[in-house]
Amino acid sequence: MSRITLSKLAHSYLANPTSEADYALKEMDHVWDDGGAYALLGASGCGKTTLLNIISGLVRPSQGRVLFGDRDVTDAPTTERNIAQVFQFPVVYDTMTVRDNLAFPLRNRGMDAAYIARRVDQVARMIGMESELNRKARGLTADAKQKISLGRGMVREDVNAILFDEPLTVIDPHMKWELRTQLKALHREFGHTMIYVTHDQTEALTFADKVVVMHDGRVVQMGTPEELFETPAHTFVGYFIGSPGMNLFDAEIAGSEARLQGVKVALGAAYGPTTGRTQIGIRPDYVTISDEGLPVTVKRVEDVGRHRIVRAEFAGQPLNAIMPEGVSLPAEPRVTFAEGKINVYANDWRVAPVGA
Repeated sequence: MSRITLSKLAHSYLANPTSEADYALKEMDHVWDDGGAYALLGASGCGKTTLLNIISGLVRPSQGRVLFGDRDVTDAPTTERNIAQVFQFPVVYDTMTVRDNLAFPLRNRGMDAAYIARRVDQVARMIGMESELNRKARGLTADAKQKISLGRGMVREDVNAILFDEPLTVIDPHMKWELRTQLKALHREFGHTMIYVTHDQTEALTFADKVVVMHDGRVVQMGTPEELFETPAHTFVGYFIGSPGMNLFDAEIAGSEARLQGVKVALGAAYGPTTGRTQIGIRPDYVTISDEGLPVTVKRVEDVGRHRIVRAEFAGQPLNAIMPEGVSLPAEPRVTFAEGKINVYANDWRVAPVGA
């Protein structure tokens, strides 16, 4: 297992990039702790698979360094990085049994036969394939083949890191939940450094200790699920995390107040002068609908079982609010925002309150 350091790392698929826009990955400096469980989260095309492939050695970065512990592995091939990688689509040997597929990485390294048998049985239990160990992989479902691929990635205990590139794409929803739970259990038991690429926020938030949110080739925030929800560092994080995402409103900031369309809103903290486009962000969970506050126009109400989502507008801008079951909408609905739960943004980046 290793601490992974990305030092002034950037990558372009162009031979002679001339501007930041030419880079699939913008310059970054990050340290990922030994034994951490990380999720790389973002929309398609944001650079997360490129970053994973740089860590694994499948792609050499245009600039910067990759270190495993204190060792510079920037130019080291994948075979020398001592990692396991699980890809989006299952890679299995159809002519082999499930048992032989799982044992393959250990036999390649000359491990003791008794250890191999014990470890294969343990991983087979984790992925729920004990009864199919002697079946040939040919003819198994895509779900089953991906479970084999996951198991083969997890079977080695001596790896520096295990990298997962959207590994549950072909898995049915119920099995996804089971496998995520098993991956978390594996991480707790063996403490491997794990990096998991996904565009699914539920997968990321339930798997990772820290989520690395990427947007337009840049890491915009690395944090715990709570940090991403409560204090998104970028408006993209506010939009992408949460269902619905964060409400954002253009506003003028004056000390501890924001002005929205001439209406004053208390921020719960004081802010210094801001420049550029200024916005405030508030999670739907912290919006209260009553007969007091800012006037809104309700467009529709969606009942999702445990609560209702109120889709409304304030001064022509969309606003979402979470409303408990059993609470009635007022005849003339208005909204208030929970003080201390409002974030301020300038040019999409979060502004810290004075003294924070």
